[in-house]
Amino acid sequence: MSSVGKLMRQAQRIQQQMEAVQASIAQKTVETSSGGGAVKVVVSGDGQVKSVRINPDAVNKDDVAFLEDLILSAVNQGLEQAKELSNKEMGAVTQGFGLPGMF
Repeated sequence: MSSVGKLMRQAQRIQQQMEAVQASIAQKTVETSSGGGAVKVVVSGDGQVKSVRINPDAVNKDDVAFLEDLILSAVNQGLEQAKELSNKEMGAVTQGFGLPGMF
Protein backbone atom coordinates (compact mmCIF):
# COMPACT_ATOMS: atom_id res chain seq x y z
CA MET A 1 0.00 0.00 0.00
CA SER A 2 1.45 3.36 -0.97
CA SER A 3 1.99 6.29 1.34
CA VAL A 4 -0.32 8.34 -0.85
CA GLY A 5 -3.09 5.78 -0.45
CA LYS A 6 -2.67 5.80 3.33
CA LEU A 7 -2.74 9.59 3.39
CA MET A 8 -5.87 9.68 1.24
CA ARG A 9 -7.70 7.25 3.53
CA GLN A 10 -6.53 9.19 6.56
CA ALA A 11 -7.74 12.44 5.00
CA GLN A 12 -11.14 10.87 4.26
CA ARG A 13 -11.42 9.67 7.87
CA ILE A 14 -10.52 13.12 9.14
CA GLN A 15 -13.12 14.71 6.86
CA GLN A 16 -15.81 12.30 8.08
CA GLN A 17 -14.85 12.98 11.69
CA MET A 18 -14.91 16.73 11.08
CA GLU A 19 -18.37 16.53 9.53
CA ALA A 20 -19.64 14.53 12.50
CA VAL A 21 -18.10 16.98 14.96
CA GLN A 22 -19.56 19.96 13.06
CA ALA A 23 -23.02 18.39 13.25
CA SER A 24 -22.53 17.77 16.96
CA ILE A 25 -21.30 21.32 17.55
CA ALA A 26 -24.36 22.75 15.79
CA GLN A 27 -26.58 20.92 18.29
CA LYS A 28 -24.79 22.33 21.34
CA THR A 29 -25.54 25.72 22.85
CA VAL A 30 -23.88 28.21 25.14
CA GLU A 31 -25.74 30.71 27.30
CA THR A 32 -24.31 34.07 28.28
CA SER A 33 -25.66 37.04 30.11
CA SER A 34 -24.88 40.66 30.76
CA GLY A 35 -26.04 43.27 33.21
CA GLY A 36 -26.09 40.78 36.06
CA GLY A 37 -28.47 38.53 34.16
CA ALA A 38 -30.68 41.30 32.82
CA VAL A 39 -30.07 40.03 29.28
CA LYS A 40 -29.49 36.36 28.49
CA VAL A 41 -28.54 35.00 25.08
CA VAL A 42 -28.35 31.42 23.82
CA VAL A 43 -26.05 30.73 20.86
CA SER A 44 -25.60 27.44 19.04
CA GLY A 45 -22.15 26.01 18.49
CA ASP A 46 -22.35 26.95 14.82
CA GLY A 47 -22.82 30.62 15.72
CA GLN A 48 -26.57 31.11 15.42
CA VAL A 49 -28.28 33.22 18.05
CA LYS A 50 -31.12 31.00 19.24
CA SER A 51 -32.77 33.21 21.83
CA VAL A 52 -32.56 36.53 23.61
CA ARG A 53 -34.28 36.93 26.97
CA ILE A 54 -34.68 40.28 28.66
CA ASN A 55 -35.61 40.70 32.28
CA PRO A 56 -38.55 43.13 32.32
CA ASP A 57 -36.80 45.10 35.06
CA ALA A 58 -34.06 45.96 32.52
CA VAL A 59 -36.53 47.73 30.25
CA ASN A 60 -36.47 51.47 30.77
CA LYS A 61 -37.95 53.53 27.96
CA ASP A 62 -35.77 56.45 28.99
CA ASP A 63 -32.54 54.45 28.62
CA VAL A 64 -32.89 52.25 25.54
CA ALA A 65 -29.17 52.70 24.73
CA PHE A 66 -28.25 50.88 27.95
CA LEU A 67 -30.46 47.93 27.07
CA GLU A 68 -29.01 47.85 23.56
CA ASP A 69 -25.50 47.74 25.03
CA LEU A 70 -26.48 44.83 27.30
CA ILE A 71 -27.90 42.89 24.35
CA LEU A 72 -24.85 43.57 22.22
CA SER A 73 -22.53 42.48 25.01
CA ALA A 74 -24.43 39.24 25.68
CA VAL A 75 -24.62 38.37 21.96
CA ASN A 76 -20.91 38.99 21.43
CA GLN A 77 -20.04 36.88 24.47
CA GLY A 78 -22.24 34.09 23.19
CA LEU A 79 -20.70 34.18 19.72
CA GLU A 80 -17.19 34.13 21.21
CA GLN A 81 -18.03 31.16 23.44
CA ALA A 82 -19.59 29.30 20.50
CA LYS A 83 -16.42 29.93 18.47
CA GLU A 84 -14.27 28.63 21.34
CA LEU A 85 -16.46 25.53 21.61
CA SER A 86 -16.13 24.88 17.89
CA ASN A 87 -12.37 25.42 17.86
CA LYS A 88 -11.89 23.13 20.85
CA GLU A 89 -13.94 20.29 19.42
CA MET A 90 -12.60 20.61 15.87
CA GLY A 91 -9.06 20.87 17.24
CA ALA A 92 -9.53 17.48 18.88
CA VAL A 93 -10.20 15.98 15.44
CA THR A 94 -7.34 17.69 13.61
CA GLN A 95 -4.78 17.46 16.44
CA GLY A 96 -1.62 15.68 15.40
CA PHE A 97 -2.39 15.70 11.69
CA GLY A 98 -0.38 18.82 10.89
CA LEU A 99 -3.14 20.51 8.93
CA PRO A 100 -2.00 24.11 8.54
CA GLY A 101 -4.63 26.78 8.85
CA MET A 102 -7.13 24.44 10.44
CA PHE A 103 -8.77 25.76 13.60
